Amino acid sequence: MVSDIAPDVLACIGGTPLVRLRKIVGGSGSRILLKLESENPTGSMKDRMALAMIAAAEADGRLRPGGSVVEYTGGSTGVSLSLVCAVKGYPLHIVTSDAFSREKLDHMRILGAQLQVLSSESGRMTEMLTRDMVEAARVMAERTGGFWTDQLKNEDQLAAYVLLAEEIWDETQGRIDAFVQSVGTAASLRGTGEALRRRDGRIAIVAVEPAESPVLSGGAPGAHKIDGIGAGFVVPLWREGVANAIEHVSTEEATAMALRLAREEGLFAGTSTGANVVAALRTAERLGSRATIVTILCDTGMKYLKTFGALGASTSR
Repeated sequence: MVSDIAPDVLACIGGTPLVRLRKIVGGSGSRILLKLESENPTGSMKDRMALAMIAAAEADGRLRPGGSVVEYTGGSTGVSLSLVCAVKGYPLHIVTSDAFSREKLDHMRILGAQLQVLSSESGRMTEMLTRDMVEAARVMAERTGGFWTDQLKNEDQLAAYVLLAEEIWDETQGRIDAFVQSVGTAASLRGTGEALRRRDGRIAIVAVEPAESPVLSGGAPGAHKIDGIGAGFVVPLWREGVANAIEHVSTEEATAMALRLAREEGLFAGTSTGANVVAALRTAERLGSRATIVTILCDTGMKYLKTFGALGASTSR
């Protein structure tokens, strides 16, 4: 008899549901589906990549028993690494910033991570902040001798998103015309998009970046407040030709859509998810009524309660 009891919480990562939007559908008549990555143990899709990076390092000896881990992160990757390291028993050193939600920083600490918090420019994400975090993590790795997961360059995480693509393919029974995803490290867009294209080369891959910092499109870097995306420079894992199109979504548009998702669909998510849905609706308008567009609900809005609390109060009907 096969037991349904998971050996640990890491075995609960993945296998998330796909849900169709009912009310926020635009005028195209397309089918827009959200992969509910909030159902992962920390409420984020980053659980997948954190486990993949640690497992790969264990397998090839870069991370040995008794070792420690170092990373720079805007929050969700740090929370996910904190979970994985807690279960596996690795001390974790995180470089982060006050630009990111307090809930994420508290979550990392509760799971046992040690944090170095850098100051930001008025709570906004900028190119300089990203580069400062990377450098601080490099110094910390040298000082502690820890394994630096280095998420902006680490290709081990791509395997996690290949599995995500296979889930999407199975859940849609191969009926998918476009995949839309916001770009942080670019690993989820690449891993998922390239795997879906191997299944069907006609699937359109649409990247999403902040309108205030459209660097993937050749624009100038700028400051924005969409957590987890828009590093302010072309990230190392980005590849020209991965995306058929790049959509620009502003912080204001992303935030407004995140609140609409909560109020109209009962789906409480962060601003990167709001940006995804804005871009998915635009993609639906281009592809027409018979199209199926899949995008990602990246993480739970519970990570942003303080951020959304004032907004919710000021815009309540």
